[in-house]
Amino acid sequence: MHDIRAIRDNPAAFDKGLTSRGLEPLSSELIALDDARKAAISAAQGAQEKRNALSKEIGAAKKAKDEARAQALMAEVARLKEEAPSLDAAADAAGKALAERLAAIPNVPNPDVPEGRDEHDNVEKSRFEGRGLSQEGRQHFELGEAMGLMDFETAAKLSGSRFVVLKGQIARLERALGQFMLDLHTGEHGYTEVVPPLLVRDEAMFGTAQLPKFRDDQFAAVQGSPEMAQESGAANRWLIPTAEVPLTNLVRESILAEDELPLRFTALTPCFRAEAGAAGRDTRGMLRQHQFSKVELVSITAPERSTEEHERMLACAEAVLRRLDIPFRVVTLCTGDMGFASAKTYDIEAWLPGQKTYREISSCSVCGDFQARRMEARYRPKEGKGVTYVHTLNGSGVAVGRALIAVMENYQNPDGSVTVPSALAPYMGGLTRIEGVGGNTRNQETGGSPRTEGQR
Repeated sequence: MHDIRAIRDNPAAFDKGLTSRGLEPLSSELIALDDARKAAISAAQGAQEKRNALSKEIGAAKKAKDEARAQALMAEVARLKEEAPSLDAAADAAGKALAERLAAIPNVPNPDVPEGRDEHDNVEKSRFEGRGLSQEGRQHFELGEAMGLMDFETAAKLSGSRFVVLKGQIARLERALGQFMLDLHTGEHGYTEVVPPLLVRDEAMFGTAQLPKFRDDQFAAVQGSPEMAQESGAANRWLIPTAEVPLTNLVRESILAEDELPLRFTALTPCFRAEAGAAGRDTRGMLRQHQFSKVELVSITAPERSTEEHERMLACAEAVLRRLDIPFRVVTLCTGDMGFASAKTYDIEAWLPGQKTYREISSCSVCGDFQARRMEARYRPKEGKGVTYVHTLNGSGVAVGRALIAVMENYQNPDGSVTVPSALAPYMGGLTRIEGVGGNTRNQETGGSPRTEGQR
């Protein structure tokens, strides 16, 4: 959410940020709304001040035994009192109009974000080729279905499209990936593990900017039937689209001490997205699901440290893929491809041999004070007076389902089996290769002698 005072101080910079996103300049409209708000507040305050002054004059008139003047003053006070609710309502309405308009405007990009219209204008930052960019192989769903361990048909009977049932060794591989990421981020990267609620209130979704603009992309949960909920006035709860929502809101309506910063949180949770704008995209497989698992990274920092923290978060997410030896590239998103709350975003894109292309597996964004203003999340600097807003950052560390896809496609063997990356060996109970229903390949210590990763 934007600071109207900052917009007033530098409207040209604000408009430039919006136009770089492909939007129309809005500073004049917002300043006009703020002028209307100030005028309405002034009118309400002026009427109250006049009432107070006239009330004092009534006492003086009575003391002077000027009953006619006293009655006239009392009539005027009564009229002003009768007008007060409408003046207060006008002031509230003007303030609400400005707040709603500000809440619907995306964050302004940082000055170093490349300008562009869409993903074709993103700029590559770095690349890790690791085990090499294989140009041969089947897609993950072809491998999983052939193994009998990835079932989209049954999932559709249970829940509809964009769901999957994972079984056996692939289910274990997904669990292993999530545990591996959590252990890496908590044990080596200094993040605190959190188990947050999966249902949150409107205020939490507003705080991280999923509401109001992206309401149609969310899954709402109501207690009882929709009719009962409407009749009782029960508040909605929302299934989290990402753990960014509860993790970032851990500091909502707080004033932190500077010594507490940075705060770094991580969580492995299911995520739920309606994918309302994704009709016809990635309809096969697990790339775009209504339900998926993700390890989230969230940082809360002082403003002067947020740029450094952004680079650090990116390195933490990259470390997951480096340990797994998955080829990837990092791109800086252009102004036209950034998320609503982001001031700058890096995407990590994993190489998928089955598609012969890179696909996003993580986004790491710095949001400045945009979310903090919506949450009223502030801190008290060591030096200086008063409080100021924190900066928030979030990133995938990484999406577990997409990591599963990347492992399956990059570690597939000609016979349709999948070699288990060495980084996941401690989590797989001795399994070194996934072969499907009936397959139970183990390492030499448990009696097997499969082809190792280096023998592919």
